[in-house]
Amino acid sequence: MGSGPRSLSLRPRSWLGIGVPSGRRSFGSISPARLRPRHDGSVELGLYVVTAAGMVPGRTHLDVGLAAVEGGANVVQLRARGDLSAGALQETARRLAEACAAAGVVFVVNDDVETARMVGAGLHVGQDADARLARRLLGGGAVLGVSVATREEARKAADAGADYVAVTVWATPTKPEAVPYGLEGVRDIAAGTSVPVVGIGGIDASNASVVLAAGAAGIAVISAVAAAGDPVAATQELAEVVRTFRGGATPAGR
Repeated sequence: MGSGPRSLSLRPRSWLGIGVPSGRRSFGSISPARLRPRHDGSVELGLYVVTAAGMVPGRTHLDVGLAAVEGGANVVQLRARGDLSAGALQETARRLAEACAAAGVVFVVNDDVETARMVGAGLHVGQDADARLARRLLGGGAVLGVSVATREEARKAADAGADYVAVTVWATPTKPEAVPYGLEGVRDIAAGTSVPVVGIGGIDASNASVVLAAGAAGIAVISAVAAAGDPVAATQELAEVVRTFRGGATPAGR
């Protein structure tokens, strides 16, 4: 454990920033890998489903992700917050990557660059990670998203090579640490950044359209699908909200 960034071995989650200055996580350095392109420079965000396990007893990250794919999500993010072993995380990521690729859905892994590279996925990171280094390690063909709270953070993320930024709209128990910025925050950041904005936090089928009307290019949900009695049907309902909004229908509260 030294004063500089750790080298990134291929041991799962070894990139977490131990001994890294300024409190950031370090992705370190890894051997180059030949990655297949995963997008063409424009990401169709629309409906973005983030996995969570156990919101319904026995329901796994894999269950939620596969339901999202079946229901018509545009993006699926595997967000395992320490509730999967390294082996289970990699196997879940592999299976979701295969399902997403077969359906033409963008697949993203939260925080774990090694797993993302291993399965050919995109990556989503927060402000505690170096987005520029993440882009370099992922290569130009991988989708990279960054959570932001201000125009300046959004601008820096875009400059670092992010394909989209995510903004917390409303308070939610699934992300208790996130400060909500409301619809005005979505409007402000969408107006001040060159990359698309995804709204997340407290979004469901009843309010998704107003988030889109505020300038979001996509809506991200966790419990609206992961806790639903029928996650496939819940995904289909949300996807229909996005389609209706984009078809020119006036959303409630606009």
